[in-house]
Amino acid sequence: MALQGKGFFIWKIPNCEHGDPQAIAALAQEAQLTHVLIKIADTIFPYNIYNGADLVPPLVQALRARNIEVWGWHYVKGNDPIGEADRAIDRVRGLNLDGYVIDAESEYKEAGKAEAAKRFMTRSRAALPNTPIALCSYRFPSFHPQLPWREFLEKCDYNMPQVYWMFSHNAGEQLTRSVREFQSMTPFRTIIPTGSAYQERGWEPTTAEVLDFLQTVQSLNLSAANFYSWDSCRASVPDVWNTIRDYPWSLPPPPGDITHQLVNALNTHNPDQVINYYTPTAVHVTAARTIQGQAAIRSWYQAVFNSLLPNAAFTLTGFSGSGSSRHFTWTATSSQGSVLNGNDTLGLFNGKITYHYSFFTLSY
Repeated sequence: MALQGKGFFIWKIPNCEHGDPQAIAALAQEAQLTHVLIKIADTIFPYNIYNGADLVPPLVQALRARNIEVWGWHYVKGNDPIGEADRAIDRVRGLNLDGYVIDAESEYKEAGKAEAAKRFMTRSRAALPNTPIALCSYRFPSFHPQLPWREFLEKCDYNMPQVYWMFSHNAGEQLTRSVREFQSMTPFRTIIPTGSAYQERGWEPTTAEVLDFLQTVQSLNLSAANFYSWDSCRASVPDVWNTIRDYPWSLPPPPGDITHQLVNALNTHNPDQVINYYTPTAVHVTAARTIQGQAAIRSWYQAVFNSLLPNAAFTLTGFSGSGSSRHFTWTATSSQGSVLNGNDTLGLFNGKITYHYSFFTLSY
């Protein structure tokens, strides 16, 4: 199931409620946070270790006791990608975390870092096959083409762009642009944006801007949002904390969207029911091939229902987008095998699918 609701990044645990894990957990619950993201590593070194004591495990335990998911985040530079991957694996496994976030920024824009990203992701993904992994980097990929976006995102489950509107006041507009730019990239990953909740160089977000950000998140049908960082927010912009705390996260829209309808049709195991959602000249794309037309797409679904995933139960785990585009994630279980990472993109015209890119791996 995709992350849903509000989350907060923690940088230095001692700077949050004097490092008291029970106080942090109580405030997280009061703010109705569904997840908290704690810094667990910096390059090849473990993080939030003070005087030989690891402050992360007691905080993980306190948050879990209140049914709050705990993710770890890790600043990476790519100078020792295998060493960084091994540190990530060690921390995620040792702390039994719910997810892992890669913070890759300026160092990964240097020449030759695409290969480092490949090595890092290959090792991390192989060792953490069932752990959700997210990339947390710049808000506008068009501003940072040197970053190896594809190499990271190919093996990620989520994209958590840093939509920090420093020295500006158009939070919702910047978020909309960020989502639009990432929707045009391949591969696309479910977006969970990270907003500004800090004070820096005399600038701080206003409560109105934070509210605009949250309202835009939900108007774009994004399932979750994060803020950075607990440390600065509680200490420097408490009104922003209160705004996030008091924001009533709306329930998902009713199951009338085409993504819901398509998944419901898949559960009929009838290709004729599914093909009704496509235009006559629709295109279906996977990593292996491209086909066009309802007849070809129908044949593909017939093969899915008969041999690839016989009698499968399909579940929609999240979707985003509006108008002529949708992005959705899904799972499937069958007697033949299962899919845990379904991640698809739809292009629509007059409510019908004209373009469908599908990505998934089958586990036996």
